Amino acid sequence: MLFPNPVAQRRLQPEIIDQPDLEPARLNQALRGLERINGWSASAGSLWPPIRDLARQRAGQTLQILDLATGAGDVPIRLWQRARRAGLQLEAAGCDRNAHAVAFARKRAEERKATVRFFQCDVTQDDLPETADVVTCSLFLHHLDLEAGSALLRRMAGAARHLVLVNDLVRSRSGFLLAYAGTRVLSASAMVHSDGPRSVEGAFTIEEVRRLAEQAGLVGATIERRWPCRYLLCWKRTVAS
Repeated sequence: MLFPNPVAQRRLQPEIIDQPDLEPARLNQALRGLERINGWSASAGSLWPPIRDLARQRAGQTLQILDLATGAGDVPIRLWQRARRAGLQLEAAGCDRNAHAVAFARKRAEERKATVRFFQCDVTQDDLPETADVVTCSLFLHHLDLEAGSALLRRMAGAARHLVLVNDLVRSRSGFLLAYAGTRVLSASAMVHSDGPRSVEGAFTIEEVRRLAEQAGLVGATIERRWPCRYLLCWKRTVAS
C-alpha cells in the first residue's frame, strides 16, 4: 500500500516559531538552526544575482535593501558581505515582528562587523518604509493564507523602488522528505524539527505562487526553481508601474 502524499493539497498549520511568547532560549536555538539551514540551502545566494545586477546597473549609487520577516538576520548580513566582497555599495536592513529576533539579528551583525540595521515591524500590519530599492523576503510567504500572502506581495511591490524578491519553499513530496531529514541534521531544535515539515505542507507549488503573484498585481513576475526544492520570485518595477 502506498503512503499518502502529505503535500497533495496545501495544509497551512500554526508554526511554533510564530508564537509571540516563546522563551528566549528556545527561540535562540531555533534561530541558530535556521541560520545553518539558510546557509546550507544558499538562501542569500539565490537572492544575490538580481541584486548584484541591479547594483552594477546603478554604479556609483548605494543600493538599499530591506529584508522582511528577517528572523536571525543572516540573509541581509550575507548579502551585505557579498556586496562588500564584490566592491558594490549596498545598505541592508531587516525587520521582524519579534523583538527578541531583532535583538538576536543585531547581535549577529555586531559579531560579524556588518553594518546592517534591524528594527521591529509586523510586515502584515505595519506600514513598510518606502525607501528600499530592493525588498526581499525569505521563507515567510508560506506562513500566510492566500489573502494575507497576496496582500504581502502587494505591499512589497508598493515599497520597492526597483525589485521584489521572494525566496521560499516549493510544496512537494521531495521537499517534505528533505525538510524532515535536513532539519534534524542541521539543527538540535525540536521547534525546527516540527516546523520544517509543516512549512513544506503550507508552502505553494510553482503554479500556485504564480497565480498568487498575478492576483497581487505583480505583472511580469518570474518564478524559477532554485535548489533545494525552492523557488525565486522576481518582480521588476517598470516605468509604467
